[in-house]
Amino acid sequence: MLQPVTTLGRRLDLAVVIGQALVWRVLGRGHRRIAGELGLPATTVRGWLRRFAARAEALRVHFTRLAHALDPTLPAVEPRGVGVADALEAIGVAAAAAVRCLGPAPPWWFAAGATGGWLLGPAPPAGNTSAPLAAPT
Repeated sequence: MLQPVTTLGRRLDLAVVIGQALVWRVLGRGHRRIAGELGLPATTVRGWLRRFAARAEALRVHFTRLAHALDPTLPAVEPRGVGVADALEAIGVAAAAAVRCLGPAPPWWFAAGATGGWLLGPAPPAGNTSAPLAAPT
């Protein structure tokens, strides 16, 4: 079954809502405050943030490679050692490259589509940052 890019696998909330939570986290907000602002349970938001943090390096690598595949003229996207922020930067760079190549689309729709809806899917095995970002089998 195809999944719309507005959603993520096994999540009830829209990709843009989850993406906003991730951005607010990088800006220093805690999961309880984010949950309050979104009108969601704190446990839900905490789960998103933890899952994304566990996958941050694999996501950074995936979206950095994708950005350069979409636009080979891009300069290197160097990580700064801040996992979640680095992953979000790579998503933003790749989404901007996609807009230049394919036309406008909301960045979180792009992120959902570029991971097959599994942006918050199961984490790759420890130390394996090159594991594919796909649905579990």
